[in-house]
Amino acid sequence: MRCGSCGSRRLIYHDQLNDLAIAHIDCDAFFAAIHKRDQPELRDKPVIVGGGKRGVVATCCYIARASGVRSAMAMFKALKLCPQAHVVSPNMALYSREGRAIRHAMQALTPLVEAVSIDEAYLDLTGTQRVHNGPPVETLARFQHKIEVDMGLTVSIGLSHNKFLAKTASELDKPRGFAIMTQSDVKAILWPKPVSFLHGVGPSLAKRLERDGYRQVGDLAGAPPGQLASRYGEHGDRLALIAHGIDHRRVETDSERKSISSETTFHHDLKLHSDLEPILIRLCAKIGQLSRAKGLAGQVVTLKLKTSSFKSISRRVTLKDPTATGRVILDALKPMLTQEIPKGPFRLMGVALSGFALSDLADRGDLLSKHAPKHAALERAMDGILARYGKGVIKTGG
Repeated sequence: MRCGSCGSRRLIYHDQLNDLAIAHIDCDAFFAAIHKRDQPELRDKPVIVGGGKRGVVATCCYIARASGVRSAMAMFKALKLCPQAHVVSPNMALYSREGRAIRHAMQALTPLVEAVSIDEAYLDLTGTQRVHNGPPVETLARFQHKIEVDMGLTVSIGLSHNKFLAKTASELDKPRGFAIMTQSDVKAILWPKPVSFLHGVGPSLAKRLERDGYRQVGDLAGAPPGQLASRYGEHGDRLALIAHGIDHRRVETDSERKSISSETTFHHDLKLHSDLEPILIRLCAKIGQLSRAKGLAGQVVTLKLKTSSFKSISRRVTLKDPTATGRVILDALKPMLTQEIPKGPFRLMGVALSGFALSDLADRGDLLSKHAPKHAALERAMDGILARYGKGVIKTGG
């Protein structure tokens, strides 16, 4: 039996099927999938995107995941688990281009698209039935099929009446999954899961919950009113709601995105300014490129450092005008790095851009930053070259 609309053999049944409009779409092992698509010889092999002995796994394919490899895992540990893996260096220009194409396809479904990352987003398809000649579930099924056919990539979709349940549903049947979950399904599907299954419950919180007797989501749902809030504060309030499948958050558009960030862990601890500044240059260039790719400009720039003893340092500054230019971000953060050098050595550095505004207000320049427009034009030209010829063909000088 095939679907009458799209011809697929895969059918979904639910008594609320045509009433749900909040979706979570997540590309399956996005970075790795792009490399596998473009390099067919890797298709049936384990692939890890990342690099460096002290680096981390950016993502990995599902074959590597079967060996226990996970995103954000240290590379040395990942290679111990999967020594036969093919390690591929990240190519953010390529990922950004593919991510934009998928984002544009999402925005053709609804203007209410909230980007969570380059390969993940929430959509609100409320009121789109007439536009797409069918309920959101049919629209999303066609979208999933179109991305696979046109781009050679797969996505997993969760559909519900709120963001939390949509996100949860999208993780139930990966890869290439399409799952539906409503509040009526919470008791059967969610309550038997371990608390670590909940989005936003990390390893440390999960251990604390388990020590306190909350091992399954159902244990949280059965807690007396106010008990979780008294023990865990704001986290407790949220846990009490999501354990019952309740989430009041709206789908927000890209213009409401909070920040863009990038960080790197060093191969060995660094303390000299001459070693740290080139890394800052590269991170600022990357943030500028990412912000331009998303059509965003930010007014708050942040420098993050982590010392060899794992102490975190965060310094930020608010610019006069929003920027999407790496050089402007660099000029703002250079003095901060110089000031923090005596607290080294450091094992990690990160840069973030936030406080977003309209991109047409960006990099206008004034007496203090009169070269901002020139730097902005130069970096936009570099974007075009990188998009056409690939990573590494052109770089900024130190």
